[in-house]
Amino acid sequence: MILFFTGTGNSRYIARRIADSLGDELLDMNKRIKAWDTSEINTEARLVFVVPTYGWRIPRIVEKWIDETRFSGAFKVWFVMDCGGEIGDADKYIRRLCSRKSFDYMGVKQIVMPENYVAMFGVPNAEQAARIIEKAQPDITDASETIKAEKKFAQPRRNAYDKLMSDIVNPVFYKFFVKADAFTANDKCIGCGKCAKMCPLNNIELKNSKPVWGKNCTHCMACICLCPTEAIERLLKILCKPPKWYRIKISFWRLRLCQSTKTARR
Repeated sequence: MILFFTGTGNSRYIARRIADSLGDELLDMNKRIKAWDTSEINTEARLVFVVPTYGWRIPRIVEKWIDETRFSGAFKVWFVMDCGGEIGDADKYIRRLCSRKSFDYMGVKQIVMPENYVAMFGVPNAEQAARIIEKAQPDITDASETIKAEKKFAQPRRNAYDKLMSDIVNPVFYKFFVKADAFTANDKCIGCGKCAKMCPLNNIELKNSKPVWGKNCTHCMACICLCPTEAIERLLKILCKPPKWYRIKISFWRLRLCQSTKTARR
């Protein structure tokens, strides 16, 4: 079984590629997390978690959901993390999670995809994103083949920098940056409610046909990137909005990360 959590589409894209290659069932963790459905998941096959990198570790909300969900019938577990640059020492924390769950941990695979953390970083243009996705194809294939062979992923890099980012920067990142206080909708908002519907933490509600953010945000960027009228912005940040091509071609549910790549056209 391939389980994925995604805000803007990267993880879903990779999860589908792996699921298609292995012929495995695909499970959307966003829906389970949104409903906080921690009911038992039974699978006689392997478990593969495909998740984005938040602060050089797996998203805290995903870790919490895995912790509280009972998995039966599966023993070997692989993690695939997509990122804009690196995953730091995420491996250490995934090991601890797998130990708590009595999983047979088979390692974590880093796959670089187009940057999508628009609250802090710039995103590549369409041509650059196409090249990044094309470059990621061998890594996705390698991940699929390794899992199919039931082998462990190669040990990821773990140096002082990686430890610093995952051990120290991550807690600071969550404490001071992962907040919805600066999110706002401008006059382009049509009150469609798509942002509230897609928010995996139910942190958005419509008041007078305008979105209002609560305090339970994970910075998945779904609300910004999926707004059909580009109405959502994050104040206090220069790079608060992705370019129009990103909103249109990198769809959260359609996996239209970049239609110009050969793989995406297949």
